[in-house]
Amino acid sequence: MLRPRNPYYDGPVTDHFDGVRFLNPAGEPETDRSLRDVLRWRRSIPDNPWPSSVPVAAVRPDRTVDGVRITMVGHATLLIQIGGLNILTDPVWSERASPVQMAGPRRVTAPGVMFDDLPPIDAVLLSHNHYDHLDLPTLRLLQKHHSPVIVTPLGNDRIIRRRIPEASVIARDWGQSVTISPGVEAFVVPSLHWSSRSPSDRRMALWGGFMLRAAGRLIYFAGDTGYGTGAIFDRLRQEFGPVDIALLPIGAYDPRWFMAAQHTNPAEAIAIMEQLDARQALGIHWGTFKLTDEPREDPLEQLAQGLAERGIDPQRFIAMHAGQVFDCAP
Repeated sequence: MLRPRNPYYDGPVTDHFDGVRFLNPAGEPETDRSLRDVLRWRRSIPDNPWPSSVPVAAVRPDRTVDGVRITMVGHATLLIQIGGLNILTDPVWSERASPVQMAGPRRVTAPGVMFDDLPPIDAVLLSHNHYDHLDLPTLRLLQKHHSPVIVTPLGNDRIIRRRIPEASVIARDWGQSVTISPGVEAFVVPSLHWSSRSPSDRRMALWGGFMLRAAGRLIYFAGDTGYGTGAIFDRLRQEFGPVDIALLPIGAYDPRWFMAAQHTNPAEAIAIMEQLDARQALGIHWGTFKLTDEPREDPLEQLAQGLAERGIDPQRFIAMHAGQVFDCAP
């Protein structure tokens, strides 16, 4: 039997790369799902349709910001303004999170910042290659108008360069970093997830989150992640110290038997906040694209309930809405 070929990455075997496919850290739950699992899920989808659209009051960001400001665009797309730089996470301005714009999950909320209102974008932090995170039409527009440096885990660079050969893309393994500008450093860190752009390339590009150090602050962008044993978050706290702002996914979690290994629910996101000693958490990855079974407002309700049960000030963990702006206190 012929060994499958990895079209994105050719590198040495490591504890999380077997020569063809990338792996989650040892001891964590398995994320791969069979066709039987998928069919089982599709047969049991509850009847809880989302609204066709939700009003959004879009904002026009300042070109530069003194201090730290985070603006929610939608889903996992945020504008981080810090250290004199403008940084986007997982930018998606397309109408659908899909390889084609005729089908697939459609936006329920318009972007909280119109593309033409963006300030000059210096860098993009791109966590993995799923279509709701790596959107080539958006990256092509960003290259045309801003020419940012794109920092991403291994293998995703080749996906981008095939379609946007002029793009400046830097690929890093878990634990490696990129100096975006003097005093601004982005570290690629582990997450519990997987990757694919087609049925034949599962786990052939790496996934991850980011620790961003700038202006004396530490910002954690989780990308997509499950909670698993929780060990990776203890290790992040040990390696980087307490986090100033944690950008944590709180949606796309039902049914749990299918999603738990790859997506956190609000209770797990609260646990991550506490393990990281995060002074502030902002909830992302909810309410824009209907990817899973929970009602649209369920993440908000579960987050509020979980914070109340733990006696945590609800202002410490805010679920971000499209167009919402968070200014970090001095």
